[in-house]
Amino acid sequence: MSEQSWTVMGYDPFSQFSSRFSGGCWAAIVSLVMSCGWGVAAPATAEPTVRVTSYGHSALLFESDEGRLLINPFQAVACAADLKEPRLTVDLILASSRLPDEGASVAHGRFFSTPGSYRLDDWRIEGFAVPHDQVGGRRLGQGVVWIWQQAGLRMAHMGGAAVPPTAAERILLSGMDVLVLAVGGGSKVMDGIQAAQVVDALKPRLVIPVQYTTATPPAGCDLATVEPFLEALPATVAVERLGPTTELSDSLLGDGTAVHVLELDSP
Repeated sequence: MSEQSWTVMGYDPFSQFSSRFSGGCWAAIVSLVMSCGWGVAAPATAEPTVRVTSYGHSALLFESDEGRLLINPFQAVACAADLKEPRLTVDLILASSRLPDEGASVAHGRFFSTPGSYRLDDWRIEGFAVPHDQVGGRRLGQGVVWIWQQAGLRMAHMGGAAVPPTAAERILLSGMDVLVLAVGGGSKVMDGIQAAQVVDALKPRLVIPVQYTTATPPAGCDLATVEPFLEALPATVAVERLGPTTELSDSLLGDGTAVHVLELDSP
């Protein structure tokens, strides 16, 4: 008997089948799809980021899900005389030394200025000693280079280095995502040309230059501006002049090397 005959007699088996299929089997199929995750986009997971804020000289604040880490809090003396002291409350404080312009007790948090390996909650911090002057540390002693990981990025702060790293130290500093590098020269940090050579040797994904002066330095300050460092960089290195803050994540960093100059007076 044809489909039309069944309908004329008042009974449509195809309609009944469709109704039962849609009411039962379709529900089962939808339930199976939902339970297996087919055709349903997984919830997006936010990429870890770190917010970096400069307070001038070599003081930087790193903020992420791990917490707040402050590098080199200073007293407003010497080359930092015209700056506002970073009187902050943070989780960790790392200092290149106990000199007043890079290891002052003006902020609150766990304070570290001694080389070593530290495991603190979500933090893994490594610090090694380097000469803090150009005569092997005989004048200003030893500084500390700090290495840590935050928001999935490998970081290093070389504010305490007055000379380029040795071959062994270059191994420790290889593969850095973010390198904070003192570039102003003077008595206790590398000058711009030396710092540019370090960048070329280590090839970090991002460099944040610190410890340089402005066009009008405070009286007695022996630091140069950031310009000699920027001029000595290879032409392939992209330079961005930003305000005091930058946001970083793995996807925001390129494959080559870039420089973020964090300028306090920028709008």
